[in-house]
Amino acid sequence: MNLSDVPLRPGSAELLPVRGVRALQAFDNRDWVAVEVPVALEFNGIAHAVMLATPADLADFALGFALSEGILLGRNELYGVEEAYGPEGITLKLDVASAAFARLKERRRSMAGRTGCGLCGTESLAHVTRALPPLADGPALSTRAVARGMRELASMQVLQKVTGAVHAAAWCSAEGEALLVREDVGRHNALDKLVGALARSSVAASTGFIAVTSRASFEMVQKTVAAGVPLLAAVSASTSLATAIAQDTGLTLAGFVRGDDLVIYTHPWRLNGLPANA
Repeated sequence: MNLSDVPLRPGSAELLPVRGVRALQAFDNRDWVAVEVPVALEFNGIAHAVMLATPADLADFALGFALSEGILLGRNELYGVEEAYGPEGITLKLDVASAAFARLKERRRSMAGRTGCGLCGTESLAHVTRALPPLADGPALSTRAVARGMRELASMQVLQKVTGAVHAAAWCSAEGEALLVREDVGRHNALDKLVGALARSSVAASTGFIAVTSRASFEMVQKTVAAGVPLLAAVSASTSLATAIAQDTGLTLAGFVRGDDLVIYTHPWRLNGLPANA
């Protein structure tokens, strides 16, 4: 798909006056800047988290966050999402099933600022990791498909091309076609938006893989496993905790996916096309 075929999401960027120097010449112009606003998530009227996010694809964000955090066990537990806009930011009001609300109250925690580090506000070590469902084996994937998926993700980053300030996540078919792409100033938010879009779509999550433009932190691994996707491909490195969780959950984790190069941290059996001496 050509970049010109992908529309810029409404509200995701704004033109601001800028001044600078280029080729030793001063200039005044207007430039696109990614929008970043506080987005609060409420569940049945109870405030739960505040994230700094790009205000696009918010319905996907709400659903994906709730699913990847284990608040919802399925899309059917979300009855509706209302977006409330105010001078301080945006509130996403989720109407969820009573079982999901009870689950939330049991593991209630504040996560303000989580876009930056993934753990800010977590109340105890017990909240860092959680039990995740086992992954299905999924299809046999090739290193060429992973490389293609990362290339297509890069080509479809409309907001990044305009602003240079955001991350992206894509769900790719077993052949490497990037079928769903979401962007955000936060890497976790981009993946949550993708998880929500994936849950709303008709594709089977386990039949493809996820490509992201960030490092593979433990939380990116957790969100991928929670979505039922068997492989995560990251443009940057993995961490030790992310690698350990990927190993335990059966996730194939690949990092430094750049061109035809990649590093496989866990479960390489799911990938074919490796050189004979690999």
